[in-house]
Amino acid sequence: DCIICMERLSCPSVYEVPPECSASLQPSADGSLQCPSCKTIYGEKTGTQPKGKMEIYSIAKPLPGHPDCGTIQIIYSIPPGIQGPEHPNPGQPYTCRGFPRYCFLPDNDKGKKVLELLKVAWTRRLIFTVGTSSTTGEPNTVIWNEIHHKTEMLTNVSGHGYPDANYLDNVLSELASQGVTEDCLKVDAHTSAM
Repeated sequence: DCIICMERLSCPSVYEVPPECSASLQPSADGSLQCPSCKTIYGEKTGTQPKGKMEIYSIAKPLPGHPDCGTIQIIYSIPPGIQGPEHPNPGQPYTCRGFPRYCFLPDNDKGKKVLELLKVAWTRRLIFTVGTSSTTGEPNTVIWNEIHHKTEMLTNVSGHGYPDANYLDNVLSELASQGVTEDCLKVDAHTSAM
């Protein structure tokens, strides 16, 4: 039976859905199909991140808590612009306070996996969005979008630095909640091998 309307499902195909349920299964605003029961994302979620640039560098110096490896530095650059139809106030300008943004990962196996997944999230426009800053209250500005980053390399004054033994696992969970998992890397590797 359908978990939404409780009607008997007459066909196993997900495309033949009772009419009263079809509204619940339409693609969401983020471009994905999400099960209303388990919240699993089916399809590829895309966000509303404005255009910009993601650069990656290696630094020999280790991060606190990761003495056995160097550091991966990510630099995100997004210029100010005009909001598109996917943003809160289409046609209005948006600002980009604090850019470029510098972020850091340990240059070990798990850090490299997180980096590859962040590249997928960047391509899918999931890392930033346009909204109201929770820090300053400024509206119509580029803000983080539910995927936490470490923005302090050698200190942890703001809580966005190292050491943080749980960070890599936490960010992997946040990426997965956006539909960005290791399966995405396997698909990309398979596609590029063809």
